[in-house]
Amino acid sequence: MTRRSIRLAAALCAAGTLAGVTIAQASASDEAAAHRKAAARHVLLVSVDGLHQSDLAWYITQHPQSALARLVHGGVQYTHARTTNPSDSFPGMAAQVTGGGPGTTGVYYDDTYDHALLPAGTTHCQGVKPGVEVDLTEDLDRNKASLDAGQGLKGLPGSILQMTGQPQSLLDPSRLPVDPKTCKPVYPHSYLQVNSVFEVARQAGLRTAWSDKHAAYDILNGPSGTGIQDLFAPEINSAAPGYRAGGDWTTDNKATEQYDHYKTQAVLNEIDGYDHSRTHKVGTPAIFGLNFQSVSTAQKLPSSDGLKGGYAAKNVPGPLLARNLDFVNGEVASLVKEIKDRHLESSTTVVLSAKHGQSPTDPAALNRVDDGPLLDGLNAAWKKLHPKAGDLVAHSVDDDGMLLWLNDRSTAATEFAKQYLLAQHGNGTDINTKPKAFTHSGLSTVYAGRAAAGYFGVKPGDARVPDVFGIAQYGVVYTGGTKKIAEHGGAHADDLDVPLVVSGAATPSGVRTAAPVRTAQIAPTILALLGLDPQQLQAVQREHTAVLPVR
Repeated sequence: MTRRSIRLAAALCAAGTLAGVTIAQASASDEAAAHRKAAARHVLLVSVDGLHQSDLAWYITQHPQSALARLVHGGVQYTHARTTNPSDSFPGMAAQVTGGGPGTTGVYYDDTYDHALLPAGTTHCQGVKPGVEVDLTEDLDRNKASLDAGQGLKGLPGSILQMTGQPQSLLDPSRLPVDPKTCKPVYPHSYLQVNSVFEVARQAGLRTAWSDKHAAYDILNGPSGTGIQDLFAPEINSAAPGYRAGGDWTTDNKATEQYDHYKTQAVLNEIDGYDHSRTHKVGTPAIFGLNFQSVSTAQKLPSSDGLKGGYAAKNVPGPLLARNLDFVNGEVASLVKEIKDRHLESSTTVVLSAKHGQSPTDPAALNRVDDGPLLDGLNAAWKKLHPKAGDLVAHSVDDDGMLLWLNDRSTAATEFAKQYLLAQHGNGTDINTKPKAFTHSGLSTVYAGRAAAGYFGVKPGDARVPDVFGIAQYGVVYTGGTKKIAEHGGAHADDLDVPLVVSGAATPSGVRTAAPVRTAQIAPTILALLGLDPQQLQAVQREHTAVLPVR
């Protein structure tokens, strides 16, 4: 162990936790004092949707002097890190800031179903049958066609940095599910079942900020609704001026890069001690960061800007993805430079990871399967046996995995759904849009009813857990068209294996560990670095989530 590593170990032990050893409980008044003596005063979290550990390794090999390479070589790299399953943005991000998986956070996807809540718009709750879609996407915005989600800013998109840091105000209450106990709308932050690092930091008197892709990322505020003081959330699925008609910021990779750069500028302002709009001098946050989307669109789009999307061969980025990795490298370089220019490098730790990967990274494995006919057939087969019944499927989410919530949650119904799906076969389309056979509805394993609840560690009958959880065969992407060549949400290595780097203040240089870790460990590690108690996170208590081992 180097002298620097020894100093680091001492610093983290003083902060409270090293490799899973718990900090002693501190009073609220002691938290600020602990922060002043902490290993770091600021933690910048950078999450890159779709980025695999293999992508990072490939890029560093190709560009050994790059900002990403310097970030890796200046800290600890965990080469066997895994995100949540399902590997979707919302459970993935929730894990990073709470320390818990879907069964604990209650967040299984960005678009799910809850058997206990009432339909959106309900105003008289007595006697209303529960069961409702819980949509955490652009559909909640007051105006989902606008980059500012309906705030009404003039001069968009150039004025987007003037967007409010309280996007909860841009959500349409009439589109939110309703709590039967209070008969009031359930905002995203109230839907999260555990607290977040932002809330713990706020309780210690520290400043917090974050930037993400929908106003519905209000969910990261945590149940208090006040965890993030400055939440910059321009709507990614809004109309993108200057790009092809009818397209949003995800339908052209250059547009996604432009969109991502707005978030970079917001964080640069925060590094400089301002709010995201650079209007108010508030001090550099203790916890802040952003999410990049452009790697994800470079992986999904068959082509964009005259370049072929996805991978040229297994784990080998094609031209569009390679260009976009250059873009992300440049954005990271600007953030690191600003930290140094503001003389914050000795007090700032940078964490690099991803909410999810993307599958498949082997273009030859792709099989696009239309899930619509499969679910229609399932409903028809159920009705044939039960003439008085309605649709069996209440809600479904199928990307490169399958999540079904059923109107009938009995063992007979869940097993029926499982057996029906495993009996279906047909043709999808391959990378060249030619027919490609699939079996078992494109699924390799199906968990139904009690087995699905057990998979996620919740009690049978839990209001949020999927009634059927299907793990897709490698390469299967559920889509009715040919406009995408990859997806996330599934349980394959391509979905789950993401990078995890902790670099900068309070880290040794050039450490590489192959020990299995989870992205949920980011949350307690952030608190430990800041001198706060990871045990204040409810998910850490429930799942015994360890602080990342720093050696």
